[in-house]
Amino acid sequence: MSGNIELLNTTLAATRAADRAALIAYLPAGFPTVEGGIEAVKAVIAGGADIVEIGLPHSDPVLDGPVIQTADDIALRGGVRIADVMRTVREAHEATGVPILVMTYWNPIDRYGVERFTAELAEAGGAGCILPDLPVQESALWREHADKHGLATVFVVAPSSQDARLATITAAGSGFVYAASLMGVTGTRASVGAQAQDLVGRTRATTDLPVCVGLGVSNAAQAAEVAGFADGVIVGSAFVKAMLDAPDEAAGLAAVRSLAGELAEGVRKR
Repeated sequence: MSGNIELLNTTLAATRAADRAALIAYLPAGFPTVEGGIEAVKAVIAGGADIVEIGLPHSDPVLDGPVIQTADDIALRGGVRIADVMRTVREAHEATGVPILVMTYWNPIDRYGVERFTAELAEAGGAGCILPDLPVQESALWREHADKHGLATVFVVAPSSQDARLATITAAGSGFVYAASLMGVTGTRASVGAQAQDLVGRTRATTDLPVCVGLGVSNAAQAAEVAGFADGVIVGSAFVKAMLDAPDEAAGLAAVRSLAGELAEGVRKR
């Protein structure tokens, strides 16, 4: 069964044709529970998210800040497994028709098996993977199986990436390019910073892939700012914090749906 890279491509093409950025939401699988996590994904889509990234909780993150680490810890203590991640992708995609990606560090895939992981993700209706710690020069095996199963391979670029390195990364990627707006870990910021706009410009000079910006966006004003120069606005910690701060799951679901609505308005006001 083929994955949904074409759905991802057409979704990003449609938002570009509508002269706006895509809103891409991130939520970890298994948080606050597997079922609750699935409902949270449905809630952000109902609020206006165009694409969703499902985080595969990992005990040794390098990109995730304290908010997402807290949610991952809750998920891991709850016993979340890769099968639950696949279930989350499947049920969220079947319920909404929206492209769903998995964001994961390389170690869990390596242990699980690349062929097994890509085949199961495609079967679940996944659109691809974001792989923040997989070096491009070591990605041939992954890309072979991802291509075979119709999955996007999204690499992360950072403000420190030199132009030649950007060209190498974007040539190997598909779906879109994840541009980290700043050096550091995930988390909400008071401002996204000029580094992000410079990085988007330098990345676009190397590729026709959409360039989507993450790290730091937490409100409609920031979303509108980033949407002014990026093809997509990625929001994660703000959604997770809304769930963490809520007194119960129902309130959390209402909060993330409301936040998605505000952010969706923001990306339309670029």
